Amino acid sequence: MPANNPTHILILDFGSQYSQLIARRVRELGVYCELMPYNTSADVITRFNPAGIILSGGPETVLENFSPRIPDVVFQLNVPVLGICYGMQAMAIQLGGRVTKEKHSEFGYAKLVDCKSSPLLENFNNTTVWMSHGDQVTGVPEGFISTASSTNTAIAVMENKTKKYYGVQFHPEVTHTPDGEKLFKNFIFDICNCKQNWSAENIIEKIIQDIRQKVGKEKVLLGLSGGVDSLVTAVLLHKAIGSQLICLYVDHGLQRLNEADYLLNHQAKRIGLKVKSSQAEGLFLSKLHNIEDPEEKRKMVGQLFIDVFMQEVKKTPEIKWLAQGTIYSDVIESAKSSHGSHTIKSHHNVGGLPEKLHLKLVEPLRELFKDEVRKIGLALELPFEELYRHPFPGPGLALRVIGAVTKEKLETLRKADFIFMEELHKHDLYHKVSQAFCVYLPIKSVGVVGDARLYAPIIALRAVESTDFMTATSAHLSHDFLEHVARRIINEVKNISRVVYDVTSKPPATIEWE
Repeated sequence: MPANNPTHILILDFGSQYSQLIARRVRELGVYCELMPYNTSADVITRFNPAGIILSGGPETVLENFSPRIPDVVFQLNVPVLGICYGMQAMAIQLGGRVTKEKHSEFGYAKLVDCKSSPLLENFNNTTVWMSHGDQVTGVPEGFISTASSTNTAIAVMENKTKKYYGVQFHPEVTHTPDGEKLFKNFIFDICNCKQNWSAENIIEKIIQDIRQKVGKEKVLLGLSGGVDSLVTAVLLHKAIGSQLICLYVDHGLQRLNEADYLLNHQAKRIGLKVKSSQAEGLFLSKLHNIEDPEEKRKMVGQLFIDVFMQEVKKTPEIKWLAQGTIYSDVIESAKSSHGSHTIKSHHNVGGLPEKLHLKLVEPLRELFKDEVRKIGLALELPFEELYRHPFPGPGLALRVIGAVTKEKLETLRKADFIFMEELHKHDLYHKVSQAFCVYLPIKSVGVVGDARLYAPIIALRAVESTDFMTATSAHLSHDFLEHVARRIINEVKNISRVVYDVTSKPPATIEWE
């Protein structure tokens, strides 16, 4: 086997809702990692050459014959391994230990007790942890010892110090485990001997080198949307290949109020980008007019983008590459797990390109999470206000008009949304919430305007607080503020009968309505 790579951690995903959080925690410590399915081939795992491997949790039970198993190569690479929840149970059962089903599942906060000296638990002072399991390890494999228990779990942490194999029944990646970061530090730096080299400056240098090596002297087409991801992608490409970059703004009529003017006359000019504009509102609205299903909307928008790009390529045959602002969470969210987890939503910029486009794909941000993209943007000296704009879906307002999309509905939604954003800024709330927007509902209610009866649609306000967008809670905006926003929308936007506020968390809801 090749020598360990001191900069890489591999995370094998067994389907946990928290798997992305593990990757984020590792990256936040300045160490590069990748998240791969649990059944990734031995060749791919070996070529990745990790300094250590983390096994995620998962929804299955190891007591079933056909439940996911750890690839044999993991135990052949002679590298440290950390199993979390299901990962710990799979390690135990595959190495000769015992796992049994609990009479009562353990979910929520728990206290670690009987903690023994362990490299993994060094400085792990706050013993509050987050549990979420129905099975438990009741017998450790040969060579292992139990190093901590919880109130309901006799073996909450186990280790084989000689082989550097560790297992924890709790979830150190979630914020509900306060000392989780210390546990990851112990594993990554003290046990795996990784070095910190994943910084914004290093990432920028690597990306620019990769772009130049990949693209050469050929021209690249980038669809510029005004969002954070496409903006940072544009700046990196501009730095790497200069005039070889052709930016195209597709004016599809699904953007926020005044977005085209902002992008073309402010953002692009300040950066020094030359941007072409394609007027495609009629095309997009005609194709979306009778589509109500959100997945169909997403797919249609993706197809229409490709159609517009094809027209541009015909005009400029020197274009050989299409650039996209795909980020790592897009890739993971759109990927279907081989053991049956569901794709929550598809992303219009993930999944490769149709052959008819005859272009190669370059995605400079594909390995990065959103917070990493923003850090890179700050290192590139882009304005804070542009980098920390609230997330906006690729298919635009098509997903915030529930049901069929029309120009009239879009205009109404745009005006209401502008008022909401304006008031959030005025009251110094915009950057205190993680994401906020308006939704146009496909139902009507009765209202009274003056002395006249009004039967008109409803606008829903949505504002959430989140650290990672994997989970979110509704923002606790004051009643006075919400009443003020509602009053403005009713008074200033025609044919809206009432305004409501969405207080649903994620889960069970998603942040966007579609």
